[in-house]
Amino acid sequence: MQQGILTINAGSSSIKFALFPLAHPISPEAEVSGQIDGIGTNATKMVAKDRAGSKIADQAIAGEQVSHDQAFDALLQWFQATQSGWQIVAVGHRVVHGGDLYSQPTVVDAQVVEHLTSFVPLAPLHEPHNVAGIRALQKLLPDVPQIACFDTAFHRSQSEVAQAFALPRALSAEGIKRYGFHGLSYEFIARALPQHSSRATGRVVVAHLGNGASMAAMVNRRCVATTLGFSTIDGLMMGTRCGNLDPGVVLHLMETKGLSVKDMTRILYKESGLLGVSGISQDMRTLLASDKPEAEEAVNLFCYRIVRELGSLVAAAGGLDALVFTGGIGEHAAEVRRRVCLQSEWLGIRLDPEANARHDVVISAGDSSVDVLVIPTNEEWMMAHHAQTLLAL
Repeated sequence: MQQGILTINAGSSSIKFALFPLAHPISPEAEVSGQIDGIGTNATKMVAKDRAGSKIADQAIAGEQVSHDQAFDALLQWFQATQSGWQIVAVGHRVVHGGDLYSQPTVVDAQVVEHLTSFVPLAPLHEPHNVAGIRALQKLLPDVPQIACFDTAFHRSQSEVAQAFALPRALSAEGIKRYGFHGLSYEFIARALPQHSSRATGRVVVAHLGNGASMAAMVNRRCVATTLGFSTIDGLMMGTRCGNLDPGVVLHLMETKGLSVKDMTRILYKESGLLGVSGISQDMRTLLASDKPEAEEAVNLFCYRIVRELGSLVAAAGGLDALVFTGGIGEHAAEVRRRVCLQSEWLGIRLDPEANARHDVVISAGDSSVDVLVIPTNEEWMMAHHAQTLLAL
């Protein structure tokens, strides 16, 4: 029987999963990967593919308002029925928030679950589902160790001043500070970068651009500043999230339109960003293919915000030696990369248009004083690697 590490990324309505064969080192390619969508509805569906990319599952999960527990139960039943030659020896969970307590992955026990539950107020839209995933797998696989891998951990290397808000000290003492997210993605890029650039230990800015988007500045492959702060709506414009916003706008809307906290949460998290500005779609591919001026406005603003934040992060890092694009948009939208690089030429960036169009790893021109790279991220592998390392498997 072959041993494998299962990775779980549990969201509000979906669960992403992957199974990595236990090896030294672990292969970057998962043996099986997939997603369960529509949790909480009566249209829950599981899709999975094998290492070669062939579809090996495409099935509905029966039930009214299928819960996370039911979804995980269906997932493990499917594994046992179709992947019976595998033994799961560890489960790595993506956990959005580690608070002040966790700067490294950790083996989950009752106290850790208690701590994670206490972090729910810090990330109410994400943490409950991460904890639900851990609880469900503990129940279904009681003898298999669970590893919590934190999206905030990579950013704990930031200085105190980089993490601080100019708020009353009492509030800061309660944990109101800049945490940063997408840490597993940045950690993977930091590990991979030396293979592709001789400037990996210098001053590097990574742009993780997807439906959720952020940027981080690294010096010697450690985070010194990042665009996401206390919550996952700060910084860059995203698919449906607003990014950086004057707090006065929130106060104004609540006062003049009688909006509740729930109303504001819906607007800022679900109705803003690319979707809100364009009125068309949150999908960058759709907007780039559209000839509507609203689509162009949304793309322009998205790129402008990246360029603005790049300048800020370069200041925090004390200069720029390399710029890395990753995430769904960062890896696949050559036009977004082109616009960002064109508006950032003052930093010494020179783009190779042909390399950019081909989505090469190195897309900077020979006369560029900054290395510009496209490196696919692999958060699932990062979780599997952490589980293997922590458990000495």
